[in-house]
Amino acid sequence: MRLVLDTNILAYVEGVNTTEQQLTAASLIKRIPTQSAVVPAQVIGELFNVLTRKARRPPSVARTVCADWARNYEVIPTTAAVLSDAFDLATQHRLATWDAVILAAAARADCDYLLSEDMQDGFSWRGVTIANQFGATPLPMALAALLATGI
Repeated sequence: MRLVLDTNILAYVEGVNTTEQQLTAASLIKRIPTQSAVVPAQVIGELFNVLTRKARRPPSVARTVCADWARNYEVIPTTAAVLSDAFDLATQHRLATWDAVILAAAARADCDYLLSEDMQDGFSWRGVTIANQFGATPLPMALAALLATGI
């Protein structure tokens, strides 16, 4: 099983927003086997933006943080094929363009789940299901089982 991490997961781990979100995200990351998770290049770029603009961290610090995430997880590139798929998603399902890029990259990388608080929980496209680990609804059983095993 392969998982995609959305920007909010990484940002929360880095201390952006509430302490509760940080603890939840950090606990989640600890339970995911590193080889099971991927991060789209779009997410790394968004994280840099969040860290420098919202969290007001110096660009050099944000660069180091982003490089660490990219070093520890497989990074899925934003290719022309990913962009084409993203434009289809944005057109047909009215997803925001950059969210569509993340979901399209997840599909191209043969992922099963996209962990995101920002996108529609339970929405599936080309074999990828969005799962909101911060939501009130339980996670899909297969995902819950993976997370229960931990590292």
